[in-house]
Amino acid sequence: MTEPVLFGLPISIAFLYFIVYSVLGWCMETVYCSVLEHRFVPRGFLYGPLCPIYGVGVLMMICWFQPLMGNPVLFYITATVGMSVWEYFVGWFLETTTHIKYWDYSMYKFNIKGRICLWVCLMWGVLSFVVLYFIHPAVAGQLDRISPIPRYVLDGVFLGILIADTAATIYQLVRTSQLLDKLQQAGDELRLQAHLGRAELSDRLVEAREWLDDLIPDELDETGRALKDRYDELAAHAERLSRRFRDRYSHMSVTTRDREALESVKRRGEKLKARLKETKIAQEREQE
Repeated sequence: MTEPVLFGLPISIAFLYFIVYSVLGWCMETVYCSVLEHRFVPRGFLYGPLCPIYGVGVLMMICWFQPLMGNPVLFYITATVGMSVWEYFVGWFLETTTHIKYWDYSMYKFNIKGRICLWVCLMWGVLSFVVLYFIHPAVAGQLDRISPIPRYVLDGVFLGILIADTAATIYQLVRTSQLLDKLQQAGDELRLQAHLGRAELSDRLVEAREWLDDLIPDELDETGRALKDRYDELAAHAERLSRRFRDRYSHMSVTTRDREALESVKRRGEKLKARLKETKIAQEREQE
């Protein structure tokens, strides 16, 4: 039986390339973001150490750009454009399906909707050059040594892990999105109740949106207190569920009306971190 081929590559080899470069991409991005933020930042929205955007991206390089390696200028231009289009598509797809913006280049000049920007596009061309001219020959040499049966076993194991990881991540993303919707709705109801109950509360709300989080239940009637309890419960649950995504993507934002809900969740997360830090400092002082 002949093995299926993907752009000239046996599919079992192509999948191993995808896994290897997804892991290497995760390592590269994790190191870069950790240095930038002065803390360990395990990137990628999956639980495991994989960034599929790099795995698919390098497969594109191998299948489509490799024939152009004899002409470095044409190779660089094609790789820069091709990989930039890929990053833009991934950004658009994630924003459309999850309503979450994981990266944002809006602060840089010459960006397109914050999904890509000029300097990152140029770096894609450099990265493509480094990968195909220096890294991939070594990786291909090692993987080519694996005989078919062990290769199929590895493919099956990695595929099973990837499917399980993806399913768990999608479930968490869906739950997070649903909670943000409910939190936004609860916040709107609480704001309306505060406005109806006391006009000056509405004025304070306009001045500081985070006031909803610090609203004192005694300032509300029975209906308002029930809404406040519901709001706090949803916010706490959303904070726990979204913590992994927020830790990995500190500039994460939502593309729907739930922006205020996400900001509330972020504030709660920062307050929790501050309290934990204070507790740790206090315990260290007691031990001294």
